[in-house]
Amino acid sequence: MSVTPIMPTNKGAELHAAQELVSSVLGAMSDLLIICDVHGRIQHVNPAMERFTNIPAASFVGKPLSAILMPPKEDAQEKLVRHLKTGIAFADCQVGVIDAKGNPLPVSLNCSPRQDENGHAAGMILIGRPKSELQQAYSELDDALGNFEQAQQHLVASEKMAALGRLVAGVAHELNNPISFVFGNMHAMKIYGEKITAFLQGLDNSPSPEALQILRQELGMDRIAADILPLVEGTLEGAERVSDIVQDLRRFSGNQTEPLECFSLDPVMRTALNWVLRGTRKQPETEIACPEDLELTSNKGHLHQILVNLVQNAVDALAATPDAKVTLTARASDTGVELSVSDNGPGISKVNLGQIFEPFFTTKPIGKGTGLGLYVSYRLADELGGHLIAKPQKSGACFAFSIPFTPPGSMR
Repeated sequence: MSVTPIMPTNKGAELHAAQELVSSVLGAMSDLLIICDVHGRIQHVNPAMERFTNIPAASFVGKPLSAILMPPKEDAQEKLVRHLKTGIAFADCQVGVIDAKGNPLPVSLNCSPRQDENGHAAGMILIGRPKSELQQAYSELDDALGNFEQAQQHLVASEKMAALGRLVAGVAHELNNPISFVFGNMHAMKIYGEKITAFLQGLDNSPSPEALQILRQELGMDRIAADILPLVEGTLEGAERVSDIVQDLRRFSGNQTEPLECFSLDPVMRTALNWVLRGTRKQPETEIACPEDLELTSNKGHLHQILVNLVQNAVDALAATPDAKVTLTARASDTGVELSVSDNGPGISKVNLGQIFEPFFTTKPIGKGTGLGLYVSYRLADELGGHLIAKPQKSGACFAFSIPFTPPGSMR
């Protein structure tokens, strides 16, 4: 009987072949590979990491990850540290990998925990993919867009403050009239109060009817009785006028993120017109054409500022125009409200028509305008779901815009 011999397995050769395979795979990888221990110290990097940073692999070993990774933002730094400490995987963490010259190279990093043969945490495996020029450009564009939106918000606030500054003199004058009226009435009521007190004290002395009649005539009690109620009513009217002005001021300077509300359009148009006319020495003829029952749901503060800016521009343009007139109109359409502010001034030249909504563009003298009014109005109309345009006409200027009855997204 013959026996087939059992050939010994060459474990060393198999191990060597496996190592060669792993080395070959690591060398062929285009993504960056970083292996670290539980303390975040680097144990191994692949050739792609060497080529990407131009740093030998041996120079990485033993270094903490924080020495070679530079998150561009604080939130990314916190995210990276948190996940390394907890051993939780994460994906698409934007970091910078420090190269031989000390420059951070943009990389999208994924991280997974690794375990030993007993299932205990052994460290982390990080795989990074260098961001292409296009990806980097998109990232920079996204950052630039965020900065632009912030700047835009500052522009809106700046224009609002500039508009408030233009209206301060008119507001002060408007407040002064009812306040002076209230003070005058209160002074008269103080005198009347003293006479009424003197008359009541005279009654305590039980005077004769003749003496009481003489005292009544001396103190003018009949005139006081006839005048006291109109004085109180006039004082209340003056106080209400002050309250109305303050409410208008709060509405104009209020928070731009105020909630949407349903409101009548006619009072908003009249308030905006009055705000501008308060600070105008030479007041033009004005006309408002708006159905009393026309309502919409929108941001009242935004709409008010658009109208104030457009009316202010119209009034400024009419400074040298005889028989000057400003007309505000509003009408309902199938989808919303169409508004316009027009004047009979010099109008807008074709040269300026194409750039009139650009920021800082103005035809007013230096110091007269910021060049932001129309730009801000255009952006606010857009936020309301509308569109502001300059309509060409034979004489004067006309700015028109439409607003939906309910802004887009408000039904969510």
